[in-house]
Amino acid sequence: MADVVIVDYEMGNLRSVSKALEKMGAEAIVTGDPQEVARADRLVLPGVGAFGDAMSALRRRGLDQAVHDFVLTGKPFLGICLGLQLLFEVGLEEGEHQGLGLLAGRCEPLPGDLRDGDGRALKIPHMGWNNLTIERRAPIYEGLPDEVDVYFVHSYVVVPGDDGIVSTRTSYGTDFVSSIWHDNVMAVQFHPEKSQQAGLAMLDNFVRCS
Repeated sequence: MADVVIVDYEMGNLRSVSKALEKMGAEAIVTGDPQEVARADRLVLPGVGAFGDAMSALRRRGLDQAVHDFVLTGKPFLGICLGLQLLFEVGLEEGEHQGLGLLAGRCEPLPGDLRDGDGRALKIPHMGWNNLTIERRAPIYEGLPDEVDVYFVHSYVVVPGDDGIVSTRTSYGTDFVSSIWHDNVMAVQFHPEKSQQAGLAMLDNFVRCS
């Protein structure tokens, strides 16, 4: 099984991601070294925290360019949660911050007045289990049903400039993009490492991507 490199910029739940990948038979390497990122067969960009802080941390370590260059190699890439949001041009969290710019679009807050079907107010952050509706079957969803429950923790969502990259959507008082797929880039708003068997199946599919 090929190695999977997990980018360490001190803003991700690295241990839970690495343990989940190891459970799927991968050798997970956690590193903040841009040279190791460049040598990766597969790359995972996790993340928990604020958009602007994350970009500052990546730039300080030279990891912004390393991630950008890796994506251009065409090798499999997976972004998780904040790791999805950072792929876009701009993040609107406590100001406006430049992202990695690998995908057109922005990251913006969930509306503060969301309500469920019975008119009850929904909490922000969106936290807990919710349903994915698959629109374009990215390689990580191979073998999974068209609708599957996964675990979310987030207050921000991505708004792609091109709807053609949308892989799944989720409803939480509003429909939002819960994952994207563009060429070798797959990225999800939810946490597959916390999504039990469905999430492990996604990580297994990623490890097997060529």
